[in-house]
Amino acid sequence: METKNIMIVGVGGQGSLLASKLLGQLLMAQGYDVKVSEVHGMSQRGGSVVTYVRYGDRVFSPVIDKGCADFIVSFEELEAARWLEYLRPDGQIVTSTQQIDPMPVVIGAASYPEHLIDKMKQAGAKVDALDCLSLAREAGSSKAVNIVLMGRLSHYFDLPEEAWMTALEAVVPPKFLELNKKAFALGRNA
Repeated sequence: METKNIMIVGVGGQGSLLASKLLGQLLMAQGYDVKVSEVHGMSQRGGSVVTYVRYGDRVFSPVIDKGCADFIVSFEELEAARWLEYLRPDGQIVTSTQQIDPMPVVIGAASYPEHLIDKMKQAGAKVDALDCLSLAREAGSSKAVNIVLMGRLSHYFDLPEEAWMTALEAVVPPKFLELNKKAFALGRNA
């Protein structure tokens, strides 16, 4: 199988590490060779972060080059736009419609760009945008945006929902499992 590439992008503290662990667990259980990069960026709080997940018959590096991402999974609109040049021409963006002001906007040096979803579509990208924050709150925690996004991403994989649930059970602490299963289902069925 040709190597597939997934970029998970967002802002520090949003749960990109758990999302990448979930994908890694899921794909390894399907028998793929999987490489997951470390989180790159200001992952402590508020800075831009990116994690790479690559899988296939044989994967030699966790790094994804520009124009090679099959999927960009974004926790926030501006981050999806920021990493757009990494998407393959036939790639898919799965993004939350949440908007988190970066530091230049917070200090008043810039304003948040408008109509980013439309601009990405006009640039030729396939964009699946969803209000993941509202769905996460419906599941019981605004921190479950990452799992709502994984539920949405599952639409693009020919894998049974049970495989996703098994991976979720392997990476989520038991006391948060039901909340995360609900978040996944809300994203999957939205």
